[in-house]
Amino acid sequence: MSLPFEFLIGLRYTRSGRRTGRKDRFVSFISATSVVSIALGVMALIIVLSVMNGFQTQVRDRMLSVIPHIQISSGTGPVSDWRSLAAVAEKNSEVRGAAPFVEGQGLISTGDRVIGTMVEGVDPKEEVKASEVASTMPAGTLDSLTPGSFHAVIGSVLAARLGVAPGDKIALVVPQGTTTPAGMIPRVRTLTVSGIFTAGHFEYDSTMLFMNIEDAAALFRTGGPMGVRVRVADMQEAPAVAESLMKSLPPGYFARDWTVENKTWFAAVQVEKRMMSIILFLIVLVGAFGLVSTLVMTVTEKQSDIAILRTLGASPGSIMKIFMIQGAVIGVIGVASGVAIGLLIACNLGSIVSAIEAVFHVEFLPQSIYLISGMPSEPRASDIIPIAVFSLFLSLAATVYPSWRASRIRPAEALRYE
Repeated sequence: MSLPFEFLIGLRYTRSGRRTGRKDRFVSFISATSVVSIALGVMALIIVLSVMNGFQTQVRDRMLSVIPHIQISSGTGPVSDWRSLAAVAEKNSEVRGAAPFVEGQGLISTGDRVIGTMVEGVDPKEEVKASEVASTMPAGTLDSLTPGSFHAVIGSVLAARLGVAPGDKIALVVPQGTTTPAGMIPRVRTLTVSGIFTAGHFEYDSTMLFMNIEDAAALFRTGGPMGVRVRVADMQEAPAVAESLMKSLPPGYFARDWTVENKTWFAAVQVEKRMMSIILFLIVLVGAFGLVSTLVMTVTEKQSDIAILRTLGASPGSIMKIFMIQGAVIGVIGVASGVAIGLLIACNLGSIVSAIEAVFHVEFLPQSIYLISGMPSEPRASDIIPIAVFSLFLSLAATVYPSWRASRIRPAEALRYE
């Protein structure tokens, strides 16, 4: 089966600089520049979005190691029977465990340092079902939070700021106080640091404190657990599970998943990804403008060829197809090259960055600051496919006007001075 003559001529024009004159070689150079521009734009988009996905996944996973996937509470007071709520949640096949909690805010003071903290009261035996705090502790154990001991497990950054280690004493000040003739006196309780956790998320490592649920309930005077923390098999299914639990919970109780609790952060990440995509698409747009220039120059150089083809019976539509095929070939080569190189780099970015750091003795991500040992990268088909499709569409759209102009050339005028 023979190929249409439009395809053969368009393909020949794409590589014409190899055999013909100096002008054709220049057009071929501009064509190669267009391919490189499109490829660079696509490659940059894939690499940058893969890195952003990697960072987002790292932050999300570390964040969810200390906070629940779903939180069930009434919002008005203590839970009379947390086990019944846990039993309702565990009927869902996606739920892997549930544990009670008490939460509040306070101030930690030691010496002349005073730092705000987020207090989480947990049952150590039950908490292992709902979070991974126990596995993030380089010092001490969660089991040290026994009732009545008033022990505390604090984040590594918070411990460094306070200058404390396991065995040291800290003072916890809570806003709920006692009314006296002299005014409101806040309650102060001395706690013993029994462990340190490192989630790898700065916000929680620098502000969070865990203590036994009975000690926290007595300190904040909640009268019992404030709700239930729930862990699911797939964190991405947490919104759907929370919505399902809402239908089976007793009246007055509600379930909030982690995407709602951290909605602002995830919305900011999505806006950042969107803006980076728009900025990097400008590189592809530059390549598309280069493609327009390539085709315009090709049409100018090939006017006599166009006139001869027209006199041999080629229709304006066939002439238009020839140059659209030429532009399409350039676009496909550029996009395919960009996707291939972008995926190759994105899938091996950690090794590439490590090699560069070793050769030039630099550190792009200091572990003391970012708490990440390597450059994270997570290529996703949901990003790559739209990038490739839109880049191809942009490349094809760039061929329309020059191809239409070529189809409007009149043979008599083109051959007048030949």
